[in-house]
Amino acid sequence: MSDIIYTKVDEAPELASASFLPVIQKFAAAAGVSVGTKDISLAGRILAAFPAHLTEQQRQTDDLAELGQLVKTPDANVIKLPNISASVPQLVAAVKELQSQGYALPDYPDAPKTDAEKEVRAKYDGLKGSAVNPVLREGNSDRRAAKAVKSFAQKNPHRMGDWSADSKTKVSAMSGGDFFSNETSVTLKDAATAKIVLVTDAGETVLKDAVSYPAGTVVDATFMSAAALQSFLAEQIEATKAEGTLFSLHMKATMMKVSDPIIFGHAVKAFLAPVFDKHGDTMAARGVNPNSGLGDLLARVKDDAAIMSDIEACMAARPPMYMVDSDKGITNLHVSSDVIIDASMPALIRAGGKGWGPDNKEHDANCVIPDNSYAPIYDESIKFFKENGKLNPATAGTVQNVGLMAQKAEEYGSHPTTFEIEEAGAVRMILEDGTILHEHKVEAGDIWRSASARMAPIQDWVNLAIDRQKAEGCSAIFWLDAERAHDAELIAYVKPILEAKGVADKFEIMAPREATRASLEIITAGQNTIAITGNVLRDYLTDLFPILELATSAKMLSIVKLMNGGGLFETGAGGSAPKHVQQLQEENHLRWDSLGEFCALGESLQFLADAKGNEKARVLGQAVDSATQGILDHGHSPSRKVGEPDNRNSHYWFARYWAEALAAQNSDAELAAHFAPIATALADGEDAILSELAEVQGPAVDLGGYFHTDATKTSAVMRPSKTLNAIIG
Repeated sequence: MSDIIYTKVDEAPELASASFLPVIQKFAAAAGVSVGTKDISLAGRILAAFPAHLTEQQRQTDDLAELGQLVKTPDANVIKLPNISASVPQLVAAVKELQSQGYALPDYPDAPKTDAEKEVRAKYDGLKGSAVNPVLREGNSDRRAAKAVKSFAQKNPHRMGDWSADSKTKVSAMSGGDFFSNETSVTLKDAATAKIVLVTDAGETVLKDAVSYPAGTVVDATFMSAAALQSFLAEQIEATKAEGTLFSLHMKATMMKVSDPIIFGHAVKAFLAPVFDKHGDTMAARGVNPNSGLGDLLARVKDDAAIMSDIEACMAARPPMYMVDSDKGITNLHVSSDVIIDASMPALIRAGGKGWGPDNKEHDANCVIPDNSYAPIYDESIKFFKENGKLNPATAGTVQNVGLMAQKAEEYGSHPTTFEIEEAGAVRMILEDGTILHEHKVEAGDIWRSASARMAPIQDWVNLAIDRQKAEGCSAIFWLDAERAHDAELIAYVKPILEAKGVADKFEIMAPREATRASLEIITAGQNTIAITGNVLRDYLTDLFPILELATSAKMLSIVKLMNGGGLFETGAGGSAPKHVQQLQEENHLRWDSLGEFCALGESLQFLADAKGNEKARVLGQAVDSATQGILDHGHSPSRKVGEPDNRNSHYWFARYWAEALAAQNSDAELAAHFAPIATALADGEDAILSELAEVQGPAVDLGGYFHTDATKTSAVMRPSKTLNAIIG
């Protein structure tokens, strides 16, 4: 196994890797450090799941499973780039692309009937959504802006949209019948195995036969009423039209891969309710599934003039919709994975509460977030900025995050313990001794789910928070609501640990709404705070605050201290990666910023130095920090516009600054001597390298695919400088 594993992923981060990874491997080799790769891309995971359908040459090892074992060992040192968390349309598109490339994969069965189809569907369903992160995250999250990145953002503040006190933008969430209001939670005293059953007048149906939990696990259960959801959505569509704002739905159909696509489907059906009322049977016969989105629906009925006419009339009568791409007519409801709440809401808030409408202009919006569990953080943010005006990045402090996520903690709505109920009855979670752990009366169409958090990850999370607060010496808040069932169980863990460590006075415990306002007040005053949160809020806040503070979450330092001693270093967000790929294909310009990769690389090398006693790796890691600072200080981050410096230019400058820092350091004479001629060659080759990088921009390029690119073609596109390649090798 290599000393460092650099993950092979998808889209823009993977394209950037074609340029950057050779640099890493060249430099690391000088310190005796090997850097290998493991494929956790969507295409790679699809191929690994169906070996029987492929030729021997086409078969691919299950790298994700291998990494899942590695992260449980002290030897793990993994740099994880953002990968696709696939929606069904993305999964289907990836399968079709692979089939076109000669891989005899089975189609994704929309409605499996035979046992063989059900087996295929189960394999594909295992690849949907956030399938990678729960496998690799065997530790809790420490996310913060690197000091160099925060300093740069303060010295070079990004544009923020102006807030108006009379802005009509608001957050709308259900007042009852949602996951928040129906939640129950229990902490198990002993290890237990539970089954989940649906009890109806006709008898008992087993939904899940055996779910095992170690002692001390917090186990939740809850459901969302389909009737309450439908009523809520209908009300919000009418309210949005009356208020003259954009209708926008903000979900997390990637992480919450079972529950949220269903909720999304309800929204599609509600928005086109007259069409479904009139043509529902015809559309169903054409394979229309509202969960797949408006885009898929339109593709299936485009040649039916009557349905298309009624859709056009319905859309004209509805409020204008928040757009993903107004030029192409792609709406909020086209694909469930197009509008992801942790990226979409911060972007709207940063823009002064404005979203893009179908007229290609900005408007106030009704931000519809059905479940009320975390909607309050966005509602309170909007209220705060209406009252106080936009945040000033030049003077703002920072919100760091310590997030509970180890061992699939709080994987709400994505576990195989989430179900769309087929008939009315009662869902019960029953232990082996007959004890009913949870029980909810449900109706047909309701969405029932259970999630859990184990004792060891919870304790590790609290102790990590204590360590981080001691290191930073700033405000620290546990974002936990004593009135919420799950959070109350966590508080029962948190308080005794804080008291036993004698640090209870260093921390506050607040419900998310109150914690949001307190944190915004703190950073507005130029101070720092640590948000200590569960898994979902970790995901949401590590986009919200970085997008406000830094303009992007891709530049965050994300360290996962694995519970068995290894390290996982995540490189930032990938939500905008599809647009980046499209631009590269059309104009040969990649605006992806690898700053997150730079930060993760430095941490990985210094972790390796501590773990293996490799002092040369430490010198390399320290020099990475100098190179990163150089990129920021000299303005060598990628531009958004074709014809200007892009991602490949930033890699040249990073390699040069890295080599120069290594040549100049006096901690290791051997490394200094090794890198001195490389630094000279990179400096002397500046004009030729920049010219070679510039001259390729403009024309369209062929990568050989989108989800599964051709390695040779991609390398040619991403490494176009013969001069640089001759130096790097």
